[in-house]
Amino acid sequence: MKEKVLEEKKQVVAEITEKVNKAQGMVLVDYRGLKVDEVTELRRKCREAGVDYKVYKNTMMRFAFEEAGLEEFNQYLTGPNAIAFGFEDPIQAAKITYEFAKKHKELEIKAGIVDGKIISTDQVENLASLPSKEVLIAQVLGGLNAPIAGFANVLQGTIRKLVYALNGVIEKQEAQEA
Repeated sequence: MKEKVLEEKKQVVAEITEKVNKAQGMVLVDYRGLKVDEVTELRRKCREAGVDYKVYKNTMMRFAFEEAGLEEFNQYLTGPNAIAFGFEDPIQAAKITYEFAKKHKELEIKAGIVDGKIISTDQVENLASLPSKEVLIAQVLGGLNAPIAGFANVLQGTIRKLVYALNGVIEKQEAQEA
């Protein structure tokens, strides 16, 4: 019996460790004070955004973070915790939890991890306020396109002036020959 329980715990630690290693961004939250329907709403929002929201025992998370080489994160594992894993976008877990915490003051953001680096609550909030990946790409492409369009306009204006000058020379020569 004891060995079976130990094996189950090892599997949970392995599951958490795998998620920690695969996630691009994670946010640890204290969900004390949230009502069941509010937690359900948070889970739904996370699921829709491709974020995995789970509640694990702190001891299991401690072992997992140690295995992942993030022992410093264990200082945040006090009280009831849930963790949101963002696998496709490092910002998504921060965005979902931060937006939810703004409307539900009971949800406390404790810390986060982005690309293997531990970040504070303030940094999670700053990260959450960044535009989405798609918006950032559009802004960069727009910024790259503007100088090219300006350069094309300059060239077009220069070519137009050259054509006017050549026409003027041709008309002047025609007038002199006539």
